Amino acid sequence: MADTTGNTTKSAATHPPQPRKASWKYIGPGIVVAATGVGAGDLVATLIAGSNFGYTLLWAAIIGCLVKISLAEAAGRWHLSTGRTLFDGWASLGRWTTWFFAVYVVVWGFVYGAAAMSSSALPLQALFPDVMDLKWWGIASGLVGLVFVWFNKYAVFEKVMTVLVGVMFVVTVYLAIRVTPNIPDAFAGLLPVLPDEKDSILNTLGLIGGVGGTITLAAYGYWVNAKGWTDTGWMKVMRLDNRVAYATTGIFVIAMLFVGAELLHSANIAIASGDKGLIQLGDILEDQYGPATAKFFLIGFFATSFTSLIGVWHGVSLMFADFVARLSGKGQAKGAEVASGERERSWPFRAYLLWLTFPPMILLFEGQPFRLIIVYGVLGAAFLPFLAATLIWLLNSSRTPREWRSGPLSNAMLAVAGLLFLVLCVKQIWDQPWGEFF
Repeated sequence: MADTTGNTTKSAATHPPQPRKASWKYIGPGIVVAATGVGAGDLVATLIAGSNFGYTLLWAAIIGCLVKISLAEAAGRWHLSTGRTLFDGWASLGRWTTWFFAVYVVVWGFVYGAAAMSSSALPLQALFPDVMDLKWWGIASGLVGLVFVWFNKYAVFEKVMTVLVGVMFVVTVYLAIRVTPNIPDAFAGLLPVLPDEKDSILNTLGLIGGVGGTITLAAYGYWVNAKGWTDTGWMKVMRLDNRVAYATTGIFVIAMLFVGAELLHSANIAIASGDKGLIQLGDILEDQYGPATAKFFLIGFFATSFTSLIGVWHGVSLMFADFVARLSGKGQAKGAEVASGERERSWPFRAYLLWLTFPPMILLFEGQPFRLIIVYGVLGAAFLPFLAATLIWLLNSSRTPREWRSGPLSNAMLAVAGLLFLVLCVKQIWDQPWGEFF
């Protein structure tokens, strides 16, 4: 590595990296972040929006994708313009960021691990009902994810994620075509109109903020580095990759909204929230279109759930490994170290993999502890406002080279994202049953 002065390297200042042409052949991290960010719960939320309001909130789903583009682009821009990782940037803002991340990553990982394993187990049990119980399918999913991420580097991980995204894409688009969407009504849904019901604003904001938005937005910069993109020469490529990510997410969201609007809304059918809503949808599809369509859908459901599982197993473990490296006093955490694959072979990476896999299995047998779920909900709601606010701070300060600081459009989008997620955070905290907590 070249000697550093401030936030940029001397060699980079003297010989700026030559920009690479934005080409489709480089696409990769965007596919990974799209697959990881869109889980089964996100698809159910979109289905319910379609079943309740028809096409009315199509515009909100599209805005949600644009908001996520701004956040992921900002995370990727930080990694490429500074050569430093996002956690290193957070650490420069004060010790409070370290404490927040430490508590978040431990509690969130414990509860999310159980949720991801259960979500992957549901379609497997539906496809093979007489093989074993749901909890054992969940354990098998977690162990397969652990072994896969443990023994494979980013390049293999990306290829597998791309195949699973292809399955998701084919299934969701097929279903959208199968239900025969009403194209004029869909175009009318692009007009920003709120549903005529109580709490329509909050429900709309929830749809905008809910799909494809988790800690994986922060992990995007790490996947950019793991791909081998470590300097500003890759900036155009990263931006194209990021747009592909959320165009893909947008297709998933729009397709499932079509299914909700045509299959559920028109027949006045309600489904449960959460992953079990997709099992109900499978039953409805079997009644309407036969068992072949239902099984095809369950395969897509599994691809959706399992990509989220292995995506988090890989991406958040990378972030945790970077967190530990920074705490161990090794100085600035560099994107080049992520690109080398060193983080994927480190003991913190593998320790967090084990944390995501084995302790959560207790919850598969015992059920989720009430107080822990409340803390998990609060921390999860607080993460995206934290991400938006810190990216605004980092990308408008001397920590970022001047030419790569946020412009008016980027700042406006990040501010909108921060405000949106702050409102949703306050609502989430307000809705928690605090009286029962104490």
